[in-house]
Amino acid sequence: MRQSFFYGTVILIIAGGITKVFGFAHRIVLSRIIGAEGMGLYQMVVPLLYFLITVTTFGLPVAIAKQVAETEAANNPRLTRKFLLLALSIASGISLVVCTVLVVFSNWIAGALFADERAHVVMLAAIPVIPIASISLVLRGYFQGKQNMVPTAVSQLLEQVVRMALVVIMTITFLSSGIEYATAGAVASIVFGEAAGLLYILWQYRKGSKKTAAQFFEKPLFLAVSKSRASIKQLIHVALPVTMSRVIGSIAYVLEPMLVPLALVIAGHTTATATGLYGQFAGMAVPLLLFPTFLTYSLSVSLVPAVAEAAYQNNAPLVHRRIYQAMRITLVIGAPCTVLLTIFAEPLCALLYGEQFTEVGILLKELAPFSVFLFFQAPLAAALQGLDFAQVVFRNTLISAVIKTAAMFLLTSHPSFGIHGAVIAMNIGITLGTLLHFASLIKKIGFTIDLREFGKIGAAMLAMGYSGWYIANHWFIEASTGRLLLLSTMASMLLYLVLLVAMRVLGKQDVRRIPWIGEQLAIFFPRR
Repeated sequence: MRQSFFYGTVILIIAGGITKVFGFAHRIVLSRIIGAEGMGLYQMVVPLLYFLITVTTFGLPVAIAKQVAETEAANNPRLTRKFLLLALSIASGISLVVCTVLVVFSNWIAGALFADERAHVVMLAAIPVIPIASISLVLRGYFQGKQNMVPTAVSQLLEQVVRMALVVIMTITFLSSGIEYATAGAVASIVFGEAAGLLYILWQYRKGSKKTAAQFFEKPLFLAVSKSRASIKQLIHVALPVTMSRVIGSIAYVLEPMLVPLALVIAGHTTATATGLYGQFAGMAVPLLLFPTFLTYSLSVSLVPAVAEAAYQNNAPLVHRRIYQAMRITLVIGAPCTVLLTIFAEPLCALLYGEQFTEVGILLKELAPFSVFLFFQAPLAAALQGLDFAQVVFRNTLISAVIKTAAMFLLTSHPSFGIHGAVIAMNIGITLGTLLHFASLIKKIGFTIDLREFGKIGAAMLAMGYSGWYIANHWFIEASTGRLLLLSTMASMLLYLVLLVAMRVLGKQDVRRIPWIGEQLAIFFPRR
């Protein structure tokens, strides 16, 4: 079922929001069971896991989405199936090699990569995730290329539901054996979640391909794939720079749990304290910062095939309109998230993690103002990839990752900065990467934004921030933390929405596009 760009984006935003709530609840529950030390072990292994998934998928989800969008525009279903089979073959082959290496050389790899030897057990539990996630991501890319976002949305939800259902059981079951085994149990819950998501998306493919299932596995098609150097080159042309961009980002992500604890030890902390501080930064503060980015993920997933299709049809106005739509949606939804995370960082962390983790709130407050740049980063990269400028994304990612990683070690190892040096470095990397992507888009296609409209959103954002701060500190100062957050957030969000409508940033035609309820809500909004 093909969907419009806006419709598909909203579906992914809704599903992504629910998924993020489950994912964050997963982390809260986990942190309360295994503590900061266990979260430190968890954060040592998870970056490596995502790095290996990046390697095994080889940028194929983005590549297959782009190629399928183009073959669908050309009405060539046979070529669509050929690209899918080729992508699945590559991802499965690389996954098999990577998992074999991890199992055979697990002791050496763990000793070389992790400062804490207990992370070895957690790494072994994570290995089955790699092939399952790789195949699932390729299939999601296929459906995204067909501009059908429902399978992706539902599989994400199912994955999180299964993970949440199992994490407490699997963590507590192994807790008596040691913190490393409890953390390994938590990682194992990811395996079952990914498997549930994969089974659903396979069922969706079979359901939607009843007439072509036999054709998909027919011998001539296999022979065509094996002999199709042109198809392989087309996939690699997109997949290789996408892979390199993600590898660079993942390498920085993998280096972080090695460099930051080491830098903290150099700054004068013990190993256990350094692991705990890193757990507070990467396992508690950063997930809160990343929580609203389901929005940018949703936009980037929808944007690659939408822009690729418009570019394939040589429709430059449609390319610009779809990118601008994505930027506008990002700011409208990302601006209040930035405000709320900044002004309520400390009470939010106290409510979620407990009063003993006051440092987490301080770290989040330092990170939050720069989250507005973070929200733009994925859609800008997706627009460049959809326009066949994936190599530009790689270059920009490399520059920002190198600068961020170097700054993270240098600043964190300085006693006067400590863990706050990691915050400063992360803010530098986020801001630089986003500005480089935006500058590249301006240079390549002459992309522009309506500064007046973006200025109106910025003014509403500032007014919301002041009102939220004032209400929290004057009207509900005696209220409980939960009540203060709820009432202050609702009041400031209402003011933000009223200002968007009053300044004609949000109008009837915008609301009408919302799936299921748009027509009913639109009667309450004026025309822009």
